[in-house]
Amino acid sequence: MNEEITSREVRVIGPDGEQLGVFIIDEALRKADGFGLDLVEIVPHAKPPVCKIIDFGKYQYEQQKREKIQKKKQHVTVLKEIRLHPNTDEHDFMFKARHAKNFIEDGNKVKVSVIFKGRELAYTDHGKKLLQKFVDELSEDANAEYAIKFEGRAMHTILAPLKSSKKKNK
Repeated sequence: MNEEITSREVRVIGPDGEQLGVFIIDEALRKADGFGLDLVEIVPHAKPPVCKIIDFGKYQYEQQKREKIQKKKQHVTVLKEIRLHPNTDEHDFMFKARHAKNFIEDGNKVKVSVIFKGRELAYTDHGKKLLQKFVDELSEDANAEYAIKFEGRAMHTILAPLKSSKKKNK
């Protein structure tokens, strides 16, 4: 901005958006003073650098406003977790599957875990079947990011929403 511009020559754009031409930096600063505004370097890597005659405070305000709008349009993916046990009943299973479907429709990922307690560790195959049934139940809306993993006393996988399901809701 103004005296902080290091280039000898700059391409100047007027306050109305019209191109004024290529000037030596001192002459460009005088033009900006003539308008009562600041000379701001917009594209520093161009040959010669592009500067615009604008009110710097207003420029900063508009830039912050643009960033705020972009941030508002961003969707942050959240990881939700659904926990099951090898002996989870059919009704509870369907209830949790409906919740997972709602999470996925909102654009979130879902971590589905089967937790084993004590002697339940002997029934890991039953837990794997339950987890596979859960993945199959939600196959229309989501796909498994990776194969079913067994870590410690838990078996889990992560379901991510399909691209088409996001478009339907947004």
